[in-house]
Amino acid sequence: MAPRITRPVGTTTRGTTNPNRLRRMDRWIAAVHGPALRRSATAPVAVDLGYGAAPWTAVELLARLRTADPRTRVVGVEIEPARVEAARPYEREGLRFLHGGFEVPVEGAPALIRAANVLRQYDEGEVAAVWERLCARLAPDGLLVEGTCDEIGRRHVWVTLGPEGPRTVTFATRLGSLERPSDLAERLPKALIHRNVPGEPVHSFLRDFDRAWAAASPYASLGARQRWIAAATALAADWPLVDGRRRWRQGELTVAWPALAPAGS
Repeated sequence: MAPRITRPVGTTTRGTTNPNRLRRMDRWIAAVHGPALRRSATAPVAVDLGYGAAPWTAVELLARLRTADPRTRVVGVEIEPARVEAARPYEREGLRFLHGGFEVPVEGAPALIRAANVLRQYDEGEVAAVWERLCARLAPDGLLVEGTCDEIGRRHVWVTLGPEGPRTVTFATRLGSLERPSDLAERLPKALIHRNVPGEPVHSFLRDFDRAWAAASPYASLGARQRWIAAATALAADWPLVDGRRRWRQGELTVAWPALAPAGS
């Protein structure tokens, strides 16, 4: 059962949202987490936490997750009551909207909590407690996906967590918009964005990714996708990448969290 509360936990976000903004994250979730959704004995519930001033991201999440499991239900959760009321006309079978925050006021344990562009306004020191709280609400096979993207969804970076804590970091981009991989640094989630400095693992990773990208420049004549794949192949010699060519072809690359975790954590 969802915990009983007297008021939502968290603070109101800016609410900025655009249709199709989270498509890269959604497609990754459907592909990577789809088997776990299908294993669920009951209809899996996905939470779009902090969906913003308009309900587009929740509507789209339902459509994309149902390609993985047609039983999936989505609940949009917003801390601003007026946003919930504005979303009500979009409710339909499998989609509803609730007033709430980090307590995630849904029945049972969600198979997925997606929190996109929610923690940007928080202090870095607050992130671990929010992660812990959200992870405690997950089903045993559940995932928390927390990260940041630009306004039109060309560049994303997100952390994926299970009930036990962080697992991976995924970089995803429209390859045609990229000059170098470190362009994604401005979209690092709050847990990492202030750590992109010398001496921190994420800084070393982006430096090595840029070097691999430069070394792969002969592949540019074959297209940005082939260059990205070549750079990722080289990077895998020194960094624990947990995906492969199938995801790299989509302009993605996923790294094990311990390799990028803040120094001293």
